[in-house]
Amino acid sequence: MTRAVVIGAGIVGLTTGIALRRAGFDVVICEQAPEIRAAGAGLGLWANALAVFDELGVGEQVRAIGKPSEMYFHDPAGRLLETPEFGVEDHRYLLVHRAKLNDLLADAVGRENIRLSTGFHGYEEHADGVTVQSADGGSTEADVLVGADGAYSAVRSRLVPGSPAQEHRGHQVWRAVVPADGIDVEGNRLILGTNGCRGGYVRTYDGSVYWLVNQFKSPPLTGTRKQQALERTLHLEDGQDGVLARLIGATPEELILHNQIMLVPPLPRWVSARVALAGDAAHAMSPHITAGATLGIEDAALLGDLLAVTGDVPTVLAAYQADRIPRYARVAELSAAVEHAPTPQEFARHYAAFSHWMITPQNAGQVQVRA
Repeated sequence: MTRAVVIGAGIVGLTTGIALRRAGFDVVICEQAPEIRAAGAGLGLWANALAVFDELGVGEQVRAIGKPSEMYFHDPAGRLLETPEFGVEDHRYLLVHRAKLNDLLADAVGRENIRLSTGFHGYEEHADGVTVQSADGGSTEADVLVGADGAYSAVRSRLVPGSPAQEHRGHQVWRAVVPADGIDVEGNRLILGTNGCRGGYVRTYDGSVYWLVNQFKSPPLTGTRKQQALERTLHLEDGQDGVLARLIGATPEELILHNQIMLVPPLPRWVSARVALAGDAAHAMSPHITAGATLGIEDAALLGDLLAVTGDVPTVLAAYQADRIPRYARVAELSAAVEHAPTPQEFARHYAAFSHWMITPQNAGQVQVRA
């Protein structure tokens, strides 16, 4: 049986493992952490990601741990920023908890196929395969190696030297999932405010609330994470006692996640003859389009589909790269249009244009490989 080694047991790595097992591969997933875990809180999955999970046989299970939601934006006064040129389907997504999704996918790929506490050290390609070296001195022979190890990818550093993740300067994000005890949260609200701030809150499938605050061109940070997030609500809610501010105020400091947003610059290549990148390892992007995981799930599905057609790994990986690089050049254009929109109304319109493009099947990329 042909073997694939996947580096990284995050959402994209686990989905890649499921897709490659479905394509007939013996799969080994290496994760440097001692347990399956997920950084972050809520995660939006769009229709194209759900279609992948349906194809892989876990769609119903994923929907069971999610809550159908809609991505509509409001201004600080609570007025809806309408986008009449786009349909309801262009705004719909499924909100899931990252850790719960990771656990579900780990079960689906088979935990016996996941090697925890196994860091990646390097690889050596040869004519008929690749030797994957672990940090503990061990090695595994494989037909293909997939780097799904995130923005700080060790596989990428070997495949494309000199391509470290870069700061999206001034772009900061705060978020948490909390019970809504004592706070009246009537519905979901996503707000486009002033001073580059965006934020809001959505109900999760289990009745908790996921809140988010994000700022472009942020000034230097001062104070605690809670103070930083609360300071930015002044640009998001009219008045001093809005729902978002109350949710943040009720969140214990240790539950608030804060990140400086990191980006992976456009890469000259994603593959070699036996090695490929997927997900954030290849294209970590700003979360303001809330689609990084969805797009990475597409990468996993395409690799599985192509490798199911033929065992000619170098040909498949070349076709994968030829499909993905132009697609992500277009993603970058659409993402930049959202980020640099001059008004909240234009931000909402460009966002809907991006999601419409992303979930339209003919825009998903077309590639054929002869068996």
